[in-house]
Amino acid sequence: MYKNMGELWKKPRKNLGSLWKTRLIEWRQENVVTRIDKPTRIDRARTLGYKAKQGFVVARVRVLKGKRKRPKFPGGRGPSKRGRFFSAGKSNQIMGEERAARKFPNMEIMNSYYVGEDGSFEWFEVILADPKSPSIASDSERKWITEKQHAGRVFKGLTSSGKKMRGLRKA
Repeated sequence: MYKNMGELWKKPRKNLGSLWKTRLIEWRQENVVTRIDKPTRIDRARTLGYKAKQGFVVARVRVLKGKRKRPKFPGGRGPSKRGRFFSAGKSNQIMGEERAARKFPNMEIMNSYYVGEDGSFEWFEVILADPKSPSIASDSERKWITEKQHAGRVFKGLTSSGKKMRGLRKA
């Protein structure tokens, strides 16, 4: 079943049809970081460490596409770096993970994955885990996140997309 779901998400605009369009219209009306009940892509979430049990939270994050805008100053000389637009130096996925981490300060980011985009925005779903939760501390595969060195891991570039940005994972 998960394999078939993965195939659908290779070309979501074509395969999901009108469902894709209605989802994007709904998501545009939501807040930038929205907590959701269950993952949109359960196959992807489970491969990245999600379990449907206490202590796990999934949040959908909206990130503005395109280059970042530098404010235009009114007068004076023209500096050499006066261009209006500049690249952010990190991917939209990392920016989404950081926003989710700031919204839920008591949670740790496990991973994130792509769920959609339109002309202006890109959406990612971020898997968060509560390191204080006893159900996570007792889980042998996921209890590593309760250790002290993993605190604030998204800001240290320790998530999968962070490692990719730092060149520690093959693109």
